[in-house]
Amino acid sequence: MNIIPLMIQALKDKADRIYQKSVQCFFLEPIDCYGVRKDIVKDIAKKYFAMIKHEPKAVIFEQCKELLSLGKQETFVIACVWALALKKQFEPSDFAIFNSSLDAYVTNWASCDDLCGGPLGILLKQYPELIAKTNLWVQSKNRWKRRASAVVLIYSGQTPDQLPIILKRCEQLLQDEDVMVQKGYGWLLKKTSARYQQEVFDFVMTHKKMMPRLALRYAIEKMPTPLKKRAMD
Repeated sequence: MNIIPLMIQALKDKADRIYQKSVQCFFLEPIDCYGVRKDIVKDIAKKYFAMIKHEPKAVIFEQCKELLSLGKQETFVIACVWALALKKQFEPSDFAIFNSSLDAYVTNWASCDDLCGGPLGILLKQYPELIAKTNLWVQSKNRWKRRASAVVLIYSGQTPDQLPIILKRCEQLLQDEDVMVQKGYGWLLKKTSARYQQEVFDFVMTHKKMMPRLALRYAIEKMPTPLKKRAMD
């Protein structure tokens, strides 16, 4: 059962032209969207997923691919919601599907973070051995893949054994000139500091002369004021 045309109409019915124009200010690159707020998009996604949840995973993944190919911001979100709803059926081989989606369909920070914070991040949390497959992303010419190499580690569990991986990943991205990548690994350091404040602070102090100020500010945002002052000195 292909319910995508019905869902597209539901999105169009909820489109807000004013929101459609205003949302562009959050992006450096042009985005293609209907103009539906994200909470409404997720409600629509859940409503229509209920109609196909009995279908095999492969069938639902094919519909997710069709949604991604439409190139709309909202249909990307729906594809991630649907894929995540199948998390109990995830298996290591699904990494190839999410990896190819990252290559082919991620064109801005929001879609990058939706994928990393949704199905891809959960897959790596379930199968930590797959994290090694993201090592080469730091060398990618695709800026969103480099950002993903950091952001996906926010959602992969952040267990003690992953801390060295996280710090090494940030060191590899340390002098990346792309601001979206800098924000990505700065965000990763900020989130990691909630559990490993001293380790992240030591990392920042070691590398602050080479770290872009944007990334540094992100990394120390949640730290106590005295530590912030030392890092910014």
